[in-house]
Amino acid sequence: MASSLTKDSPRTSGGGKTFFGHPRGLATLFMTEMWERFSFYGMRALLPLYLVAPGGLNLSATTATAIYSIYLAMVYLLAMPGGWFGDRVWGPRKTVAVAASVIMAGHVTLALPGQAPFFAGLALVALGSGLLKANISTMVGHLYNGPDDPRRDGGFTIFYMGINLGAFAAPLIIGTVGESVNWHLGFALAALGMALGLIQFLLGTRHLSERSSVVPKPLTDVERRSTLRKGLIWLAVAVVFYGVVGGAGLYTLNWALIPITLAGLIIPVMVLTRIKRDKELSATEQTRMTGFIWFFVAAAAFWMIYDQGGSTLALFAKNSTNTTVLGFDFPVSWFQSINPVLVMALAPVLAWLWLALNRRGKEPSTVVKFSSALLLVGVSFLVFLIPLTMSGDGSKVAVWWMVAIYFAQTLGELCLSPVGLSVTTKMAPEKYGSQMMGVWFLAVTAGDCTTGLLSIAGVDLNKTGVVGLEAALAILAAAAVFMYRKKVKALMGGVR
Repeated sequence: MASSLTKDSPRTSGGGKTFFGHPRGLATLFMTEMWERFSFYGMRALLPLYLVAPGGLNLSATTATAIYSIYLAMVYLLAMPGGWFGDRVWGPRKTVAVAASVIMAGHVTLALPGQAPFFAGLALVALGSGLLKANISTMVGHLYNGPDDPRRDGGFTIFYMGINLGAFAAPLIIGTVGESVNWHLGFALAALGMALGLIQFLLGTRHLSERSSVVPKPLTDVERRSTLRKGLIWLAVAVVFYGVVGGAGLYTLNWALIPITLAGLIIPVMVLTRIKRDKELSATEQTRMTGFIWFFVAAAAFWMIYDQGGSTLALFAKNSTNTTVLGFDFPVSWFQSINPVLVMALAPVLAWLWLALNRRGKEPSTVVKFSSALLLVGVSFLVFLIPLTMSGDGSKVAVWWMVAIYFAQTLGELCLSPVGLSVTTKMAPEKYGSQMMGVWFLAVTAGDCTTGLLSIAGVDLNKTGVVGLEAALAILAAAAVFMYRKKVKALMGGVR
């Protein structure tokens, strides 16, 4: 590292040019994340529709929901080893470059016909997304002079807009091509999007902080050999096990889905238990971890319902929603653009509202915001019951019902997601400071794996009884969190 750079100073280049007043490296990361989200959300919008389509894999709705839920769960589960690779093996910059290449390869594989390439491509996209997710945000932080840099929050806000721009455009472009022209051409467009993101990242990498190339805590030779040995052992066990199952003619899709789903439920419990039982934590840190578990469980319940927006709701829209507005018929995948456009519209409003209430001393606490998120996602499924009942005779419902459901869910997301990220960093034990963000993402894994397990068990999530039960459970959870808000606030140990 050049001697003129301090430990926390970002590398600046390009003749002093900036990106909306921020380091030029932000433009590189903004565009990389935008294209990655373009490819991710475009493929995601097609995924459940392709799984049930006669011209796709022609699977049942329950199997499609299970695959979709488990895929999302794995993306967030793999964010933890993704962060580990960035911290201990390659450094954030190299990890992101490798991740983008893996994602692109995954979409190319998805573009090939056949069931085997489809599942191989899905696994590659999940792996690459997990590697990238944990490291690209770290590099955004590297651009600034530590946590007190006044530009830092604004930089992350701009970066967040890149996520939603990509997520908004993807269903409109990739979804249209996939549904209206050819499924595999749609997946190929996702590969092209990631390729553009990778090229742009490699060309703009000189504008990033030199810290992004550093491996913060490299593995020792002993650790490297131990990690490699354990990895090879687990790989050999999997190969032998599935070789025996396949050779005996017993293999079905559930042989893959059930172990992955159970792992997605067991691993979060194991991780939280390990941290909670760590005797090196102070009494205050132990208490805060108890409080964090409340937030974790609430978040898992929230994501269990929220992430059905791309599966249960998408399949309902395909079968029972009138997609013609003012004489224009649009593809079903376009529904997946509603959430990102609502996020871009509502996020500034809620940010202003919290600030205005804070000035008056009336801003809701973190616990109340979480309770509100659970209430809103529960209400969204209460609303869902209306069009679900109306379509029971085979008739199609108006598109505005879907908009109303996504509106309630987006409000809930904005009450929970940014607040959850913030409270996680504040409540994290010092020893686990860099790992707790990955632990927070495990709440998504747990929620999606619960949905996946229900689907594997044959539960049709598009039935009024199931939707009503999920709505009731979310509202009851909201009431429980609200009732015990004083207890949870006490466990937070002074954190707001």
